[in-house]
Amino acid sequence: MPFPIHRMRRLRRTETLRRMVRETRLSVDNLVMPLFVCPGEGVTQPISSMPGNFRFSIDRLVEECREIAGLGIPAVILFGIPEHKNPHGEEGYEEDGIVQLAVRAVKETLPDLVVITDVCLCEYTDHGHCGVLRGEDVANDLTIELLGRMALTHAHAGADIVAPSDMMDGRVARIRQALDEGGYDQVPIMSYAAKFASAYYGPFREAADSAPSFGDRRSYQMDPPNADEAMREIALDIDEGADIVMVKPALAYLDIIHRAASSFATPIAAYNVSGEYSMVKAAAEKGWIDGERVMMETLTAIRRAGAEIILTYHAKEAARLLGG
Repeated sequence: MPFPIHRMRRLRRTETLRRMVRETRLSVDNLVMPLFVCPGEGVTQPISSMPGNFRFSIDRLVEECREIAGLGIPAVILFGIPEHKNPHGEEGYEEDGIVQLAVRAVKETLPDLVVITDVCLCEYTDHGHCGVLRGEDVANDLTIELLGRMALTHAHAGADIVAPSDMMDGRVARIRQALDEGGYDQVPIMSYAAKFASAYYGPFREAADSAPSFGDRRSYQMDPPNADEAMREIALDIDEGADIVMVKPALAYLDIIHRAASSFATPIAAYNVSGEYSMVKAAAEKGWIDGERVMMETLTAIRRAGAEIILTYHAKEAARLLGG
């Protein structure tokens, strides 16, 4: 029946009524905090393009993780800045690499905090690409062998989840094989299944010192206009053994998140990436927007689109507002 029988404003009249009929619930349980770990001691180095985020030495990383766990945030994802880089990114898959050492330290102190590790070579190669080069091309099959080794060392260090972000073909299957053969069949894979070649990654590349020294990553990351291709990528990763699949970035790809959540029974993660974060921070600093409200609206939109897991640099601020 039309107006005046139905008045949609009746249930919007007070905050309590709005809470009672709210369709989408954002919880601290949905959040994952990305962290950057670097060599040294006593290091808390601000990241200029990402206000409120830092590079931490391992001792300070443990302190940060203690605060994160105290806010009720269930998980962190670690990105490593190595002491030395080379063409093959060897520190990425050494047993005493920066991330491997960080995982051990965090798990010894906070065994219940879920530690996810980024599995990619871009932070460790001197050329900044996500794999081993042949000429100026990334050699897919050689790269996935190294990613399998990398994931295995992360699991051996105590990582709860490994998260390949490289977008090489077949890497989920190779990592699953390496983990299973190494006795880590209970370690899940959270695959960056639909990772687009996005301009939103700029601040991250400063934070992780991972910008390519030549060219770009469009030959392996996805072309932004393609949605059907994203569904094929996700389906392939699930078939290869991914336990969680991720869409990255989040805000400009809410349609992909929604399609993935509607099409697959596998849990969906979304990465609210550095550029999305920094735009909110910059506009709030200028007084152009209410930063807290925009942050919460953004995270709610990602959750409403269908993501159960949201990787976001806003995690600590959001957890405080959510009462985590």
